[in-house]
Order: sequence, then structure tokens, then C-alpha cells
Amino acid sequence: MAGTEFGILYFLQSLHTPWLDVLMKEITSLGDHGMFWILTGVVLLCFKKTRLMGLCVILSLAAGLLIGNTFLKNMIARERPCWIDNSVPLLINNPRDYSFPSGHTLASFEGAVSIWLYNRKWGTAALILAALIGFSRMYLFVHFPSDVLGGLVLGILIAVLVHFIVERGKISKKNTCFPGNL
Repeated sequence: MAGTEFGILYFLQSLHTPWLDVLMKEITSLGDHGMFWILTGVVLLCFKKTRLMGLCVILSLAAGLLIGNTFLKNMIARERPCWIDNSVPLLINNPRDYSFPSGHTLASFEGAVSIWLYNRKWGTAALILAALIGFSRMYLFVHFPSDVLGGLVLGILIAVLVHFIVERGKISKKNTCFPGNL
């Protein structure tokens, strides 16, 4: 498996051009620390029409931080491709945490799917961005394809579960005399 994954990563290295290098560095920076998705969630929380969407983005990111970045990365402790083959020059700082799952991809798909479940148009744009962020992590040689796939799948699962819980809570609150119905 590792041989196939390195084969994919080495192929991606053959695609490098100066303009694509700049573009991929910019795209990957949108996923740094989940900040783009955190800010998106906070902005969405500010408007009544998008409040539940924003809540789902923020809750999904929090769950992903705990499950993916805190628990799985440290439990699996997978080395990054750039740690194993340090002959490939990195265009970004060498990450210090473990590789699986890709945290950039995880956060991106949590945010994008949370948006998509409420608004297909915005969500489609967010999903395209999430896919580009995931791709950038392989292009930049800091994640294996299975790290990105793991982040994608886990991000989707977390976002769908959070959406289900939030919507179920909203329905049960409407069926009570709770004064603060959403």
C-alpha cells in the first residue's frame, strides 16, 4: 500500500510548476488550524437564517478536533511522507503532528458538508474548496492519499451525525413548551 501511495505522491511531484506551487500553498493555507472553516461557522452563527448551519459547522469542527486530531492522529501515529522521504523539498513548513487523518481535509469536509446539508449551492462551492484543500496536502507531500481519504470520510460522517443531532434537537424542542425554541 505504501508503495502505491508514494507512487501517487511522486506523480504529483512531477506536476509541479511555479504558479501551481503558489496556488497549492495558498489553498492549503485556507485549511491551516481550520481557521477558514471556524470563521465561516462564526459568520453563519451571526444570522438567524444561517444559525443552525453555523452551529453545525462549529460543532463538527470541535468533534473532529477531538476525534481526528487529538485521538486518532496520536493513536495511529503514522509518519508523514515528508518524514519518510525527506529528499522531496517542501514548499511549506514541515508539520510536527502525525499524518492520519489529514486534519486539513477533515476540517474542510466537516465544514463543507455541514454547509451543503443546509444549502446545496453554497455547499457545492465549499465541497470543491474542501477537495482542493485535500488535494493540496498530497501535492505538497505532507499527506498520503489514505490520510486525505480518511479525513474526507471522517469529516463527512461527523458532519452528517452532528446535523442529525442538531435537527433532532430542534424538532424535540418544537414539541415542548421550551421558551427558547430555535
